[in-house]
Order: sequence, then structure tokens, then C-alpha cells
Amino acid sequence: MSAVFEPYMPPEAPLARPIQDLRAPYHDAAAPGLGKPRALLWRLATFLPALATTLGLVAAFTDWFAMGGLTGFEITLIALIALTFFWISLSVATVTVGLLRRALAGKPTISANGAAMDVALLVPCYNEVPWDVFGNACAMLEALDAHPTPHNYTLFILSDTRDAQTALQELRAFATLRARLPESIRIHYRRRAMNTDRKVGNLADWVERWGGGYGAMLVLDADSLMSGDAIVALTDELSSDPSAGLIQSFPRLIGAETVFARVQQFASTIYGAVLAEGLATWSDREGNYWGHNAIIRTAAFASCAGLPKIRTITGKGALILSHDFVEAGLLRRAGWGVRFSPRITGSYEEVPATLIDYVVRDQRWCQGNLQHLKLLAAKGFHRVSRFHMFHGAVSYLLSPAWFALLTVWALIGTGAEHNVIRYFSGLNPQVQWPEMNAVHSTALLVFMYGMLLAPKALGAAAVGSMGLRVADLGGPVRFLASFVTEMVLSILYAPILMVQQTKAVTRSILGLRVDWKPQSRAGGEYSLLSLAKFHWLESIAGLGLVAGMASGIVSLWLLPIAVSLALAVPLSALSGLRLTRFAATARALGTPEIYAAPPIIRAAKAHRAELRETLRDLPEAAE
Repeated sequence: MSAVFEPYMPPEAPLARPIQDLRAPYHDAAAPGLGKPRALLWRLATFLPALATTLGLVAAFTDWFAMGGLTGFEITLIALIALTFFWISLSVATVTVGLLRRALAGKPTISANGAAMDVALLVPCYNEVPWDVFGNACAMLEALDAHPTPHNYTLFILSDTRDAQTALQELRAFATLRARLPESIRIHYRRRAMNTDRKVGNLADWVERWGGGYGAMLVLDADSLMSGDAIVALTDELSSDPSAGLIQSFPRLIGAETVFARVQQFASTIYGAVLAEGLATWSDREGNYWGHNAIIRTAAFASCAGLPKIRTITGKGALILSHDFVEAGLLRRAGWGVRFSPRITGSYEEVPATLIDYVVRDQRWCQGNLQHLKLLAAKGFHRVSRFHMFHGAVSYLLSPAWFALLTVWALIGTGAEHNVIRYFSGLNPQVQWPEMNAVHSTALLVFMYGMLLAPKALGAAAVGSMGLRVADLGGPVRFLASFVTEMVLSILYAPILMVQQTKAVTRSILGLRVDWKPQSRAGGEYSLLSLAKFHWLESIAGLGLVAGMASGIVSLWLLPIAVSLALAVPLSALSGLRLTRFAATARALGTPEIYAAPPIIRAAKAHRAELRETLRDLPEAAE
């Protein structure tokens, strides 16, 4: 236990947090038990269609390739097709299950019959913009103060900030809020002397020193925002379900002002909701944790989720970077339910502003998710928890698989007489090339893009059943324009992201670590030279494909991918175009939060603006 004096914190209430042994199973004696599995039929309805569709596609390709017998090359190609296509099928099946569940289920009711809880709202931050962090905190505290509830809430700003000037601004922001808010509202601030183990260590420090005083903790990110209704609803659910150790909300994306951010925000609102419904349906009490906007039973977390270090080649322990998936798995293996509750509205987070900002964040996530492969053999994890961790890793491994598959298709060209190998060497390789005529190319293109875009089409068609009104999306004409725009831009950005994720996976495999710096939430400004350096590989690959098509040795069905890669630099520049600068585009790709922002978003914006004026002219802090 730390002996550091914390003047802005309440008296300590220590709570033991043992480090878990992944070589032995563990059950928490305090867990009340979960009974029989409830989601078996939903899981069968999700995974069996995905598997059957994939097997059908594999059978078709096997028949197509089996001219004169299958070679090792062709078997490898079929395996790549099966790997990549299964996850596409699973996404379509999950969306379908989500729509079916919505159609069968009535309006959800949240019981408020549980006992009153003392809840800590935890906001870890690391060199973040202070007025944004404290502005959101102020809005949430005021919303809770105005919301009748038997529960008690206390907000903690848990700072790991290293920059002296930012730390001074945090202290001034805390003092401003403490003076502005009523005495009945409880807010505390703590800044660690050393940011040991990053966010994991930040939260662990709070749990060990103050966790014993709170029955639950609602973990937030520095950019998280939740309405009073959402916070109370999550608390009511946890209080009414004694078997739940963690309940994850579905954060909607807000704050998007650039092209790329609006694409993500619109997609999350329209398609993410139905995907989340399907995921919550088949995962049931074996859900996942995304690291924020989730409420957790504090004692269960302390007892079951103490993260060990991962052994490395050098024998030293490495920090588990993407800790949230693992903590969810540890809670479930100890006997606690982990649930996903996507129908609770009013949970928000912000989104990277540009393509480069998104990729930089994604590189860190890639490194953390690939670590999960080392944990799949740990003792006691539920098979669904293992699948969540495996899925997290595979979501990045799919990019090099797609890259390899597209490379093969480019090499195959248009058949045995027209392919890249023969063009440059004059030799026809000993491979029975499938004939890529116009019919084959068109059929393959339509089928693959049809499956990739099916979840989007289903989500757009079902906006009414997901609690959205077309009027809240700007009306039929604007909604249709947004839908088409998002689909086109997503198709254009997808190949670029594929290449960037392939690079990230390669770096992780080679042991080239990515420094976990604070996220650039407002978006960076990038020169043309910076864009060219960042996207050189995509540009060269795209121009090579275009040249191959012009020479007649690369199939034209790769044209959409070639165009995207060749235009990576201008597309990346376009991603940072600020739509709010122009009245004509200010509501482009609009969501309900843009057309009619809820009170909690308006309040947060106002408090952030006020604090910015108060804090930005502070004198420089002494080092």
C-alpha cells in the first residue's frame, strides 16, 4: 500500500487484489453461480449458418481449382479463403440474430429492485486535455445530481499525467469544479508519482487503496461521457443481478467533425447497434469488456481479475496491454457473469479524427490483441471467453491473410497464359491456374462485396426496429445520401487499413514495440510529405496493380482495391477535412447526436468551453 499523502482523496479503504495464476483454475467463493447455459440455441443460430456458408464457398472453390488435382499452392489458397470468409459470414449471422432478437423481444425493462449501491466513477487520464476531461466529469456529476436514485456516486479523476503544465491545469480544473459544484457532489483527484503499469496499474492502485469503500466502480475513459439515465440504469442492472460481475454498455460515437470521424460515427450508429444486439444475444453471460463505460462489482474484480505478467523470450514479465478482454475472462472463469447491455442509451465516447490517428491507435490495439494468443491455453477460461480473445487477435491477423489472398489473385492474373510470373520470367509455373474470365471475375466480385456489405444493408434497413427514426437522421433524402457516402468511403478506406494492419501485425511478430502515447483526440495536422511517408507501401502496391491491369496480366476485379491503394495519400488527406467548417457540410453523415444533441452532450460542450477559457492562460509550471 502506498504511503503517499493524497490531499484530494477520501480516507483509504484497502481491498486485497491477489494476482491470478493462469496455470490453475480459480473460482470465487463469493460468486453466487450462473446456473445452466441459456444461449445455446442462439449460439447455434449464429455459428452454424456462418460455418455452413463458409463450407459451401470452400466446396465451390475446391471444385473450381480441382482441374487435374489440387496442388499445395491451391490448398493454401482455399485455406486463406476459408479463414477470411468465415469471419465475414459470422458478422452477417450476428447481425441477423440481432434483428431476430429485436423482433421477438419486447421493450426491455430494467429492474430497480436491487439494493442501493455506492458507486465510484473512475476516470483514468494520461496527458489528456484537462478541460475536456473535467468538462465531461462536470456534466456527468450534474446529471446524476438531478437524477432521483437511491445509489450514491463519487467521481475520481485518476491522473497518470507526466507533463507538468498539464498537471497544473488538472489541479486548477479540479479546484474550479470543487468550488462550482454543490457540497453534496463528491469528486476527488489523485495523481500518481509514477505511472507504473499504465492504465492497469492506475486502476489497480485505486482498487487496492480505496476499492473497499465502494460496491461498484464504473470505469470510464478520458473521452467517455454518460448521461445520468445511463449511469443509473447500469447501476440498477448490476444491483438487481447478484450474479453479474461486469455489465458493459454500448458507447455511441460522438464529437466527429472530420470526414473520417463522421464515417465511423455514422457506421457505429446505424450498423453497430444491430451488431451489438446480436453479440449480446449469443454471448449472454459470457460477454466481453471494452475497458470503459462499463460497471464492475469492485470486490469481484479485486478477487478475480488481478493481472499477472506474460512471460517473454527473455524471461521477463510483460504487461498485458489489452487488459479488458482478459479481465472479462478472469471474472467469468471465477463464476461471475459478464454481460453486454446495448439497449442502455446515453453512453458515449469520442472517435479518432483522421485516418492516420485511427491507424496509430490501431497499432497499439494490434500489439495488445495479439498477446491474447499466449493466453488461450490458460486454465479455467470459459470457451466463449477464449473465443473473444481469439477473435480479438484474428481481427488483426485477417488483414495479412487478406493481403496474402489478394497478392495471390494478382499473381494468378487472368489465367495460365496471362499472369505476373509468366509475364516477367517467361515461365509458366506448375500450377493449375483457375480461369479468371469476365463471368468468374464479376461473380466473385459481386459475391464478396455483397457479403461484406450485407451487415450495413441490414442495419440500414432496420433502423426503425433499433430505436432510431429516419427523421432523427435528417430525413429520408439525407439518410440515403449518408448511407451511400459511408458505404463508398468505407470501401475506399478498407484496403488502406488492411495494409496498415498487415504492417502492424508484422511489427508485432518481429518484436518491434509501439509506444503507447496519448491518443490525439482532436486529430493531427499532416503535411503532404508526412502523408506520403506514412502511406508509401499502399501507394506503390496500388500503382503496381493498376500497371498490371493496364498490361492485361492482373484481373480487373481487383480494380476497386487498386484505386483505393493508389489514392491512399489523397484519401488520407480527405479524411481530415473538417466538415464543420462549411455550413453545407456541417451535418453531412449526420446522426441523432448531430441533428439534436442530447442534454448531456450540450452540457459537456458548455463546461469544456468554460474550463478552456479558465485554464489555457495559466502560467508555465516549474519543472
